[in-house]
Amino acid sequence: MNIVIIGAGALGVYYGARWQESGQPVQFLVRERRARQIAEEGLYVTSPHGNYLFHEIDYTENVEDIENPDLILLSVKGHHLEGTLPALTYLVEKGAKILPILNGLEHIHILQQTFGEEAVMGGSAYIIATLNERGHVVHSSTQHDLVFGPLHPSQQELCAQIENISDQAIMDAHHSTQILRRIWQKYIFINAFSGVTTAANLNIGTIRHYPETFSLLKKVLIEMQQLAAAYDIEITDNQIAQSIQQLHDLPDEATSSMHQDRRKFLTLEVEHLQGGALRLASMAGIKLPVIETLYGIIKPFEN
Repeated sequence: MNIVIIGAGALGVYYGARWQESGQPVQFLVRERRARQIAEEGLYVTSPHGNYLFHEIDYTENVEDIENPDLILLSVKGHHLEGTLPALTYLVEKGAKILPILNGLEHIHILQQTFGEEAVMGGSAYIIATLNERGHVVHSSTQHDLVFGPLHPSQQELCAQIENISDQAIMDAHHSTQILRRIWQKYIFINAFSGVTTAANLNIGTIRHYPETFSLLKKVLIEMQQLAAAYDIEITDNQIAQSIQQLHDLPDEATSSMHQDRRKFLTLEVEHLQGGALRLASMAGIKLPVIETLYGIIKPFEN
């Protein structure tokens, strides 16, 4: 399977590395600055599951250099989605299908509107990884799950193929028949985790130390549960309890990728995550007061 990675950040490079390590052809479509960094520093993955050095890196800044694409792993930040649409148009016209692993939900609607339902699968990643100052991947947890599934019946065979190649790779890949529910579950968790850590500018250990602050996480989870219900997605109280337990189980130093971006003075995904939830709530006619407050606190740091 010819795999194209758009978004050579921590997630895109990690999963690309694991597929390439298992023998799949992987190409990275990158922007000029990232191309320059790769040329100077190469690509390297540090992980509890084993390190990986790219001895050969197939990367390009020009989408027209890519031939016979089968699968696009789209792993950009939400605010970079619009900039990928011309390249995606070229690749989809070549026959590729899109597997987006962005946080949130709005990107699915945008991609389906642009390319049609048959071209867009559902996906979600569960991994804590970041890039160091050399642009290398530091994977700091044992979890490295990639969940994917069909959003259109025509995608069943491709999902089986992705499952097959991923079984040969060092990753936990799961083919879900309820991928939209899984995406909502991830969105609910990440909205709480990213919102509170970024607004408070604290890691999870410090937040857990103060019950008044930790309670904000629980309140966001409940608001997101109500939002999912407004869109006919049932998230049970037991699943909310599991998310709370997951927050308890994280290492003290753990934090969200959006909080890491705030620390690095990078653009934040607040509009895609918290802003997206507020727009969905507005369309459904409901209020999310805690999320609205966190959104207001984070917004000044967006850029």
